[in-house]
Amino acid sequence: MTRLEAQLPGTPAPHPGRLSQPYWDGCAKGELWFQRCDACKSIPTRPSPLCPQCHGRSLSWERSTGTGSLYSWTIVWRPQHPSFRVPYAPAIIELDEGWFLMSAMVGCEDTDLTDGMRVELEFHPADDTITLPYFRPMATPTGA
Repeated sequence: MTRLEAQLPGTPAPHPGRLSQPYWDGCAKGELWFQRCDACKSIPTRPSPLCPQCHGRSLSWERSTGTGSLYSWTIVWRPQHPSFRVPYAPAIIELDEGWFLMSAMVGCEDTDLTDGMRVELEFHPADDTITLPYFRPMATPTGA
């Protein structure tokens, strides 16, 4: 058993683009934002100028509750870059609004992760300009 923690500042950080800047601005304020099509209500898998479902050009940014379920994960013991500390658990989170986000799990032992586990959001700095969303097991799962 090994506790999963956020990476320390200094690991490779993403570079926001024109379309993703609202997402990263939200992360910097401790908020998780996603796009939704105003016409068909679908959620693109990444920031987009048009809806991949109906090809509508009107998409709005919405704030996520930051809660969801652990959909898939792996434990990394051999990092892709020497600045990463191991282990870490890249994870796909299914957010309650119906979209998926690639992130990482923190705040628990590597052996605690289970399919469908309820999770909640927390943020950690990657460097002086980028803040990353991470997920931890929900303190009190909904419905418990």
